[in-house]
Amino acid sequence: MKSLYGKFLVMTVGIMLTSALVAFLAVNTYYHRYLKEQNDTKNVAVAEQIASFIEEENGLDLTAYFDMLAAAGYKLMIISPDNTPTLYGEAFRVNNLELEAIEQVRNGQVYHGMRDLKAETFVTGYFSNESANTVGVPFSREGDTYALFLRPDIKMLFTEIHYLLGGMVIVMAIISLLAMLVVARKLIEPIVVLTRATKRVGEEQFSGDMAIDRKDEIGQLAKSFQQMINRLSENDQIRKAFISDVSHDFQSPLLNIKGYADLLSDENLPANERKHYANIIQSETERLSTLTKQLLLLTSLDQLVSPLQKRVFRVDQQVKETVRKSQWLLQEKEMSLMLEIDEVTYEGDPAFLEKVWENLLSNALKYTPDGGTIDIQLTERENEVYFSIEDSGVGMSEDTKARVFDRFYRADHSRTREVEGTGLGLSIVEQVVRLHDGRIEVISELEAGTTFIVHLPKL
Repeated sequence: MKSLYGKFLVMTVGIMLTSALVAFLAVNTYYHRYLKEQNDTKNVAVAEQIASFIEEENGLDLTAYFDMLAAAGYKLMIISPDNTPTLYGEAFRVNNLELEAIEQVRNGQVYHGMRDLKAETFVTGYFSNESANTVGVPFSREGDTYALFLRPDIKMLFTEIHYLLGGMVIVMAIISLLAMLVVARKLIEPIVVLTRATKRVGEEQFSGDMAIDRKDEIGQLAKSFQQMINRLSENDQIRKAFISDVSHDFQSPLLNIKGYADLLSDENLPANERKHYANIIQSETERLSTLTKQLLLLTSLDQLVSPLQKRVFRVDQQVKETVRKSQWLLQEKEMSLMLEIDEVTYEGDPAFLEKVWENLLSNALKYTPDGGTIDIQLTERENEVYFSIEDSGVGMSEDTKARVFDRFYRADHSRTREVEGTGLGLSIVEQVVRLHDGRIEVISELEAGTTFIVHLPKL
């Protein structure tokens, strides 16, 4: 049976039957070990009272008296002195009373048939309808000794109240089974919904909400699954946008290279134009190279499973070396640079952190006009390394600040015609800082400059 509902039904019925069997065996064992002797003693006391009453009442009509006892709920077997048995009440299913037991009672001993009946696994001795499952006592009448064997009549004991109780148990069992089926259906319904949602996710369909409003473990699972679907949907949209942006960013320089290469094939092209076109092709090639390197770096950051290659190094030396590499551009743009750098030692991945300083300085150089200023500060605080880079560039709008770390996002090109970036530099910065459990802040205002602040916690 493949259905979870069917399995639950079979398990419920199996548990009910097994529990009933175990309960019966437990009660049967309890009777044989503890109650059988008590039951025997109680019935022996009844039989002795009957025998004593018969011996005291000389004019008693024995037949009428025994019929009355049978009607009151007892089975009696009277053995006369000549071994003739007389039965009062319902007949025994099995007449297996041994002659030795009869002689034992005639000799004045009590017969404990209920106590000494051999225990059987599936038949409780209390219900065993055999003549051997009785108690026996002697009584005298007109000088003769008789043997009286007695046991309760089980059919007579089952009165209306017992039938009511039995019916109640059956009704309870039926209602319990039906209730379990309803509960099982309610429990399985959200699992069915989750199964359908899983199939849709497998088909890359991430839309739609699951109508599961529960507070239990299944509700928590559904909530987590819904969050996963939402995240997958966002990632799917990001992936498609990423592919579109990558395609566009590769296609544009490739078209420029192809176009200017075609122009260079003209043999009558003047030397100055040929040189200009060659410079454009070189610039676009460098742009493609930079884009490829940054994409590879982002991919390595996204797929970083092993820990960062951390080691203790001098951050101040690394920042100074980064500034030195860009010294030619600072001189070309006639920009002033202010450095406030303390000696700072930090345990991190120097290869990745170098990309942080390079991209932030490159971003400041790109968006700061000629003659502007850049201030860099590096200091070691109590629990962190503090790095800031402030420029007097074009600044950012609120919308730009909100999206500045998005991949392939670039600010208004009308204000940055001089330099065309890839839109990946700040994404790399943000991810490297995050991998070091740090954070980065942006403070910016249009036409008033921008400040990036990096906080790296010291572990």
